[in-house]
Order: sequence, then structure tokens, then C-alpha cells
Amino acid sequence: MFFRNLVWHPVLVICLLVIQRGFCVPLDKIHTRTSVEIQAQAVTDLIGRLLPGRANEFDVKVEPGLPGEENGYFQIEKVSGNATVFVRGSTGVMAAWGFHYYLTQFCHCQVSWDTDQLNLPAVLPDVSVRITSLDKLRYYQNTCTVSYSFAWFQWPRWEREIDWMAMNGINLPLAFTGQEIIWQRVYLGLGLVQADLDEHFSGPAFFAWQRMGNFRGWGGPLSDNWHQATLALQHKILERMRAFGMIPVLPAFAGHVPRAMERVYPNTSYTYLTPWVTFEDQYCCPLFVQPTEPLFTEIGTRFIQEMIAEFGTDHVYNCDVFNEVPPTQSDPDFVSSVGASVYSAMATTDPDAIWLMQGWLFKSEAAYWTPELSKALLTSVPQGRMLVLDLQAEINPQYIRLESFYGQPFVFCLLHNFGGTLGLNGAIPTISDRVIDARNFPNSTMVGTGLTMEGINQNYIVYDKMLEMGWRNQAPDLNQWYDEYTVRRYGVDSSAIKSAWRILQTSVYNDTSGRSFHGQYLLTDRPALFKFPFIWYNSRDVILAWDSFIASALTEPMLSEAPNFRHDVIDVTRQSMSEIFSQLYGRLLVTYCDKNVTALGEVARHMIDLLQDLDNLLQTGPKFLLGKWISDAKSWGVTEGEILQYEWNARNQITLWGPRGEILDYATKQWAGVVADYYKPRWEVFIRELEITIEENRRFNSTAYQSMVFNAVEKPFTFSTKIYPVVETGE
Repeated sequence: MFFRNLVWHPVLVICLLVIQRGFCVPLDKIHTRTSVEIQAQAVTDLIGRLLPGRANEFDVKVEPGLPGEENGYFQIEKVSGNATVFVRGSTGVMAAWGFHYYLTQFCHCQVSWDTDQLNLPAVLPDVSVRITSLDKLRYYQNTCTVSYSFAWFQWPRWEREIDWMAMNGINLPLAFTGQEIIWQRVYLGLGLVQADLDEHFSGPAFFAWQRMGNFRGWGGPLSDNWHQATLALQHKILERMRAFGMIPVLPAFAGHVPRAMERVYPNTSYTYLTPWVTFEDQYCCPLFVQPTEPLFTEIGTRFIQEMIAEFGTDHVYNCDVFNEVPPTQSDPDFVSSVGASVYSAMATTDPDAIWLMQGWLFKSEAAYWTPELSKALLTSVPQGRMLVLDLQAEINPQYIRLESFYGQPFVFCLLHNFGGTLGLNGAIPTISDRVIDARNFPNSTMVGTGLTMEGINQNYIVYDKMLEMGWRNQAPDLNQWYDEYTVRRYGVDSSAIKSAWRILQTSVYNDTSGRSFHGQYLLTDRPALFKFPFIWYNSRDVILAWDSFIASALTEPMLSEAPNFRHDVIDVTRQSMSEIFSQLYGRLLVTYCDKNVTALGEVARHMIDLLQDLDNLLQTGPKFLLGKWISDAKSWGVTEGEILQYEWNARNQITLWGPRGEILDYATKQWAGVVADYYKPRWEVFIRELEITIEENRRFNSTAYQSMVFNAVEKPFTFSTKIYPVVETGE
């Protein structure tokens, strides 16, 4: 959030002044309305959930900050002879952040997506520290995260995630759950019928892209059971976020509507959006209402009204009007009219509205979004009334090219991950420097940092580093930082494991290529001839790190008992096996080119055995199970039909991603069950085709193979209902 009401009785409005070209831009009226007592209790309850046996050792209060602490502060006090740790913060989020700071920096603990390490000392360490946040905002989520990671979250998992947000200082999270029932009310109120909506709404695993107008209907329709359950869940999510003093970001209207609107409002001007990737007409191209049309404002206003009536508002709304689908015109006046209309639809109902926009369009369609057209969109809204997420600023910052977004405030975001894929990777050395550079950019309008990964549960070290930049004003010594990270993560101070991480530090986590990494590996891609994925490191280093992990467990037996160590051993072993598989693939190509079917068969046997070994390995880790993903999806089903639909949604997203593999393997997952029943059979079909081409002395027919593997392996996997374990098995 931009600023915070630090006391409950009089509304204290702190005006954020962004200096840009000699004038100031106010971002006002964005503050929590939650009392300090409720915020303090929310943090106390969090501590009780996390440390039930020691929660009484912490005393939490939410109190106003001093002059100069408008960004927020936290203070931790613990003195000898007193068992109580006093936690103070300007908001509930700041107090929770301070509690987490104490756990990590003084007690050497970690709370992560993977698992927790909470081996607190018997006597809590003394401390006296007061930290002021360097920015107003800490933002969380990509609009795709709600599909790739949060699609099947029930309340217990959401409660855990919101606790994690609070402990990491997140004060501006997306809150997108349950919006389809609001859209249903709006569209039915405008004269559409349920059949029109059944054709329009996608399934839960694909909400992100239907909401952004990329396609329609894929994976749907939605049942009333779904609508009612997600409505109730959203109320719980918002209540908890607001209890901490967070500012939840609600959705707004971007102009995309069901095709049936053309039947009901035939005199309105529409545009059929261009196909996204290769989706065919049955699913592609929803209508786009021209922003100059009265219907645009009517729909947008009704939606905000209905949303506020149901959920209340904190005045920040996300709207991504041109996500990977550029406008139909290259006219600055047209682009400006779109922006003005989008904002008008918000502000008509909520005069204090702030439009939060993902800045991905400026990167993904950079050829279209010239400085002139970008400026037309960005300046179509009063300064301070649009907040831009520089979505991949760690690699491709747009604030430089677009002159701090022509005066609009922006959040420096780390994207890092696409599709929730697994794979050790990161550009850790540049994260701190890039954030500091953005803060110091001439006339910078940066007001925060954020995490905008498409999927969570991977490479936690990268996000841990980024989250610290909310309070770090200079880059830490990386060697020291990695050493401290290993102690926090495992609860063991081991030189052996520090050495293992030093290898990862200088290889997979030292990406200086400047390229986006999509987590595509040979073993997870549809097999093909002469396919060589890009890597920026020596694969031998990963295997050396693997050896060091195993050796450290032998020299430090306590490591084997640390859940995070067990997770990381599986992850590094998984990565190493992927590297070995790639080496075997190279040998397979040599035997194929030599037309040596016997040698090819021998190499192939090793490849298939490795894939089965990999699946066996992944079964030992709770975070590497297909069964959990499917079970979570099925848990939403009330009827047998819903259960089947949600399982199919879950399977399709991580494999074909569309009816014909339109985004094949984009959200690939190296999970037990996927490896054995999807990747391995594909390679078996591929290898058999190579053998046949040698035996029959003919060229490999790639088109025929793709059709064969689609019908024999890929499509059947998405419709399978095979049951998989939901808990880890084996060692």
C-alpha cells in the first residue's frame, strides 16, 4: 500500500510525494482502516500458529512511527533477564516483518515455501534494533500465479500463504479469488443468459488468461458449487489480509467480454481480439468493447460496484488490458482513450481508485510499445493514479527506457519464474544492484519492490534475497550471505554444506546471460532430434554440488534430519539427473547418426532407467508429487462431474496446456507421476521411432511422430484418472 492509517480514530492520511520533473504527485487515501488492536492480534495469532509452544515469549504492539518513518518501521527489543521479546511495528505487516527479521537474523531460522526450520535457542537472544522500510510497498503475485500455484488452494493453505506474506513485509497482494461470481452477476444483469457464460468462463486452472482476454471457455464451464465456495473463500482471504493491515488488490474491467454481448448489444462497436498463440476459434478471441463506447463504462462501473458491495475496497485495482495482445491500432490518441476509459470505469464508482497495471506489455510487445505509445497509455491517467509493476526488472527493466514510466510510480519486481517450472536458476548477484540502481535512478518514481513469479515452490533462495531488499540499502557480501543462508535453512553450521552451496552460487545462481529462463529441459520437453536447450553454466558444476551435498550429509549427520536439507538434496539430485540425461541424449544422437541400432538401444536403456530412477527419487519428497496437485484439484469437486473436470484441468495445465498442445510443456513439472507416466512414455515412443527409421533406412518423420505421441501419450494422460500418492514414500 502507498501509506498507512497508523491509528484507528482519526483517519491519518500520509501523502506520498514522488518528485518528478519538479512537481509532486500525491498518492493519497490508500491506507488500512483496521484498528491497531486487530492488527496486533493478527500478528499474535500468527506467532501462535508458527510457534505454538513459545508464542508467550513474544509481545506484539502496533504503534505509530516517528517522523521520517512514513514507509513503516519495526522494532525488536529483548534484554537480559527478561524472557519477553517485544515486537513493535507501524502496522500489523511491519510487526510481522519484524518478528520474521528476528527469527532469521538473530535466531537463524527460516520460514519458506518448502518447509520451516524453527530450531530456536532455548534462551532467545538479546536484541535492540529498529528498522525503517526503504519503500512504501512490497507487492506480491503475478496474475498468473493464481493459476500456476494457487488454483486449488483451500483456506488452510491460504492462511499459511498470508502468514508468509505478512512475515516478509508484503503489504500489497493480489486478491483475485471469487471474481467469476461477480462477473456472472454483472453479465446476467446486462441481459446475457447462463449458456453465454458457460461458453465464456474457463476452468480454474486457466483463469489467469481468460481474465486477461487471451482466450475464452477453455477448461470450463463453472458450476454454482464453485462460485459459492470461492465466494466464501475470498471473504476469508480479504478478512485476514486486512487484519494484518495489508491493502488487497481487487480486479477491474479491462474491456474483454463474452461474445454473446454482440447479440444483446448489437449497436455497440466491438473488436475481435487477435488469436493468442494458436488457439482455434472455439476458444480464442473474446470480444473487446471499444473504450469510447458507453457500454465499456457501464460494464466497468457495474463490476466495481458489485465488487465493492460484496467485498468492500481498499481502492487499488488491477487491470491488464493488453496482455500479450497488442491494440488493434497504433494511434496514440486511441491508446490514450483506452487508458482513460479503463480508469474512468474505476473512478466513476471509486473516486479514490488506483489502477495497478502489470508492465509486462512493455517488454513482451516492445516493438509495438514505442516510447510514444507507452507515454500515451501511461499519461492517460492522472499522475499518481496508476501504479506500474516493472514486472521483470531484475533482467529487463522498463523504467529506464520509459523514463520512470513518465512520472507514474512503479514497483521494481522480480519475475524469475515462468509456468511454475522446476530448475535451479537465478541471477542472484545482480538482484541487489538492480534494486539499488532503480532507487537511485534520476527522477526515480520507484515506490516499492515486488515478487511477480508465475509460480512458487522453486528456488526459494532467489526470493529470499529479493525480499531482503525491502530493508537492505546496499548489497551484502555474497559469500557471507550464502553462508548465513545455509545456517538459516538447515539449522546446522556446516562447512561442508557451505562448500556445496558455493558451487551453486558460482554456477546455476550466477546467470549473467540476461535471458529469460523458462525451465525447459530435454527430459521434460517433447522429444525431438538435435534439440539443445540453452544453459549458462557448466553442467559438471551441478554434479559436483550434488556430490558435496551427499558428502555433507555423511560428515554432518544432523543435516539428514533437517527437512529443508532433504528437500534440497532431492532438488539438486533431480537437477543432476537432468544434466546426466542431457549427456545421454548427446550420445543417443551420435549412435543415431552412425545408424548403430544396437548402440542406440544401449544408450536408450540407460535413459529410460534414469527416468524411472528420477520418478522414484521424487516420490520421497512431499513437494514433488503429482498426487498432491491432483488431490487438491479434486477436493473442490462436489459432484463426480466436477471432480473429473478439475482433475483434467490440473493435468492439462502441466502438460498439453490447451486442446492441441498450444503451449505444450510450458508449465512442465518434474514431479513423481509426471516423469513415469508422461515424460518416460514419450521418450520410449521417440526412441522406438528412431530404431525403426534405422532398421527401415528412412528419415525420421517428425510430423508423424508428433501426431503419434500426442495420441498415444500426451492426450491420454490428461484424461487419465490414475490415483497417485499424496504423501512421500521411500528414502
